[in-house]
Amino acid sequence: MAVSFTVNGAKRQVDGDPAKPLLWVLREDLDMVGTKFGCGAGLCGACTVHVGGEAVRSCQTPLADVAGKAITTIEGVQTGDAGKRIAAAWVKHDVPQCGYCQAGQIMSATALLATTPRPSDAEIDAAMMGNLCRCSTYVRIRAAIKDAAGIAENIVGAGA
Repeated sequence: MAVSFTVNGAKRQVDGDPAKPLLWVLREDLDMVGTKFGCGAGLCGACTVHVGGEAVRSCQTPLADVAGKAITTIEGVQTGDAGKRIAAAWVKHDVPQCGYCQAGQIMSATALLATTPRPSDAEIDAAMMGNLCRCSTYVRIRAAIKDAAGIAENIVGAGA
């Protein structure tokens, strides 16, 4: 079955199994390997992409569900204002350690700022829930999100 959609602003069409997870369509069929495989059960967040502006787990999203929709991946997230601010804050606050979860973390944080420009701690926690970081850089992640949102915060060790 041929499925048409847009990825990072480019029209794409994939002829394949409509049940194939979007994660594998992106990685195998479109050679976009920035989106990572983590758990395969939608629990870790490493595979997060935006579908219609909403953060979704691509390992649990079948190809058929994205027909006609706009998808943004980590490769294209910096084209938007929120993505640019998040990327700059991620560097400023030295968020990545091993880096494996970072694509998913950035995608979730960007979706949050696109809908909630000045999120509270509770809103950040809710938006980032399910994005696991085995290096435990959660304090830096929150500081980076607040920085990207223009919320001043004094966190010991953040950005140092």
